Amino acid sequence: MKRIALKTDRRRILVDITAKVAEAIGHDDGAWLVYVPHTTAGVTINEGADPDVARDILMAWERLVPEDLPYRHTEGNAPAHVLACLAGSSVLVTAADGELKLGTWQSIFFCEFDGPRNRQVWLASA
Repeated sequence: MKRIALKTDRRRILVDITAKVAEAIGHDDGAWLVYVPHTTAGVTINEGADPDVARDILMAWERLVPEDLPYRHTEGNAPAHVLACLAGSSVLVTAADGELKLGTWQSIFFCEFDGPRNRQVWLASA
């Protein structure tokens, strides 16, 4: 298993980790599980060419999961747990010929919902 260490600098942000994943995988071809071992963060694949797409995704998720609902979880981060469920904790990517095989516009995003924090992304050959 390979690991990527991240330090997020905002409460909520989508961080493009495509280059970090590619670097960690190196020339190991095959299917790779990209997994986030946190309950208030996630990972997703979407357009990375236009940074407004990531901002729009985060804005839409925040409107779906407002801060002012009567949450019963008392740590103050209940919305972050719900947002992590929406994003999901893993994606599967393929690599061949020493590179990730993503679509033209696709990037891999770490989704921070309860930052700033020190985080990890785990990579395992599937």
